[in-house]
Parts: sequence; C-alpha cells; structure tokens
Amino acid sequence: MAGKVLIVDDDPDFVEAISTLLEAKGYEVDTAANGQEGFKKAKAKPVDLILLDVMMATKSEGFDTAKSLKQDQATKDIPVVLITGIKKDMNLPFGFEPDADWLPVKAVLEKPVKPDVLLKAVEENIKK
Repeated sequence: MAGKVLIVDDDPDFVEAISTLLEAKGYEVDTAANGQEGFKKAKAKPVDLILLDVMMATKSEGFDTAKSLKQDQATKDIPVVLITGIKKDMNLPFGFEPDADWLPVKAVLEKPVKPDVLLKAVEENIKK
C-alpha cells in the first residue's frame, strides 16, 4: 500500500476525480466534505497525508483547519498539502507559500491541478 490520504474538499466532482487518481496509484483514500469533519477523521484514524481545500463553508476554512491540525498533538505531524482556487477566485495578484506559523503546510497547489503535479506533491510529502 502506498499510504493513506485524506481529501478534505466540498466539491464532490473534484473529490471523486482525485480519489480515482490516487486509488489507481495504490493509495488508500478517505474523504471529508469540510474542515471540521476532516479534523475529526484525521484524529480518529491516522493518515499519511491530508489534501486540503481552502474555500469551503468560509473563504478561510482550509487555513483555519491547517492551523488546528498543526496545534493538535494527535495530528501535528501529518503533512498537509493545500489545493485551492482562492487566487483565481478572489483575483489575488499573489499566491501562498508554506510558513511554519501562518500557513503550516508542506505545499500549496493551485486549482485546477494537473494530475502529474498532484501525484508528485503526494509522493514528495506523504509521511513515510
């Protein structure tokens, strides 16, 4: 088994596409439709990587969830990769970079993300 990945995203089509891609590569996939559900699942059943959307119920839900995951003893060591369309959606002239305090994630990928880019990020960041 390649590892366990938790996808936290409120877009069912995106979740289905990414799940299919990862499962075809041998990953075990679990999903959550929002940050709170994702946080609970990550605490209840250990995973090797979390793919986390930013804009769900609120425009900052993913940012808030990433911080909560990093502050909790049970989840602080799980690598998180943000996958977001916030830059395009909000017409931001800048992207986001991982930061130990403000954005405690391993990588930030911009939607739409190409399958090879996503797979590379998963392989590089999954907890071995």
